[in-house]
Amino acid sequence: MAFNHKHLIDITEYSADDIMTILETAKTFKQVNERRIKQVPTLKGVTVVNMFNEPSTRTRSSFEIAEKRLSADSLNFGGSSTATVKGESLVDTVETLCAYKIDMIIVRDKHAGVPRKIADVSGAHVIDAGDGKHQHPTQALLDLYSIWEVKGDLNGLKVGVVGDIGHSRVCGSLIPALKIMGCEVTVIAPPTLLPARPDILGADHVTSNLNEALPELDVVYMLRIQRERFEGAPYPNLREYNLLYGLTKDREHLMKPDALICHPGPINRGVELDSLMADHPRRSIILDQVYAGVLVRMAALYLLLGGSNDGIDA
Repeated sequence: MAFNHKHLIDITEYSADDIMTILETAKTFKQVNERRIKQVPTLKGVTVVNMFNEPSTRTRSSFEIAEKRLSADSLNFGGSSTATVKGESLVDTVETLCAYKIDMIIVRDKHAGVPRKIADVSGAHVIDAGDGKHQHPTQALLDLYSIWEVKGDLNGLKVGVVGDIGHSRVCGSLIPALKIMGCEVTVIAPPTLLPARPDILGADHVTSNLNEALPELDVVYMLRIQRERFEGAPYPNLREYNLLYGLTKDREHLMKPDALICHPGPINRGVELDSLMADHPRRSIILDQVYAGVLVRMAALYLLLGGSNDGIDA
């Protein structure tokens, strides 16, 4: 299987064929994750460093599970345990890690551009697990996988991305990925939660009216309101935000009968989603997104590191 990428840093460097290769490979790994013994020797002998320099639950845990299920050796590194706390530069820290002859670095950092810098100085494969407000490509891929699994095709779908667009690294990868796959994207947010240049996002439409947009959408992707930024934020309060932009049971009648609900997590229940919609048995695929995180990250590791084909069927 030809896959001509060394890194997964910027989703715009990937074509529709590249993305479909990842999604189809993820689907192949689904059978591995449904066995009693959920491990294959695909990446045996490969060493992966998980460098998480800011907190993460879903992303970090799914990467760690993906590595274990592919039999890779992994080192968890970051936070207060890093030498950068003692004043060492990022470059020196990375070069120290690479002296161990590692194969891949998965990096999450509050500063945009750190994964690219690490790729430039390390020589190792690099996956961006979220950098500042910039990108989060594996989140976008797992979102695409979750929608594709239900809808069967991505081309032509109408997707609405709702909420705190301006602070979201998810949008930095998701909107370009949806466009690459032929979706029509509408961004829905109050003007104060949009970036200064909304057109740079590449969305087809920008609106501040959720009620008008909902009837046209095949997928409603709700973003987390970042409460840590909301004190003194560009919106009066969370209750008012919920009234205008929350996906509530009262708004369900505006949705298409088969419209899906997505959310990258963690959910602020009662803010961007009420519990009835977050747990909707027919519409919500939020837990499917969590599971897809393992499958897609297994696929990315396998394809970038050139794993053994025998390992998938082992």
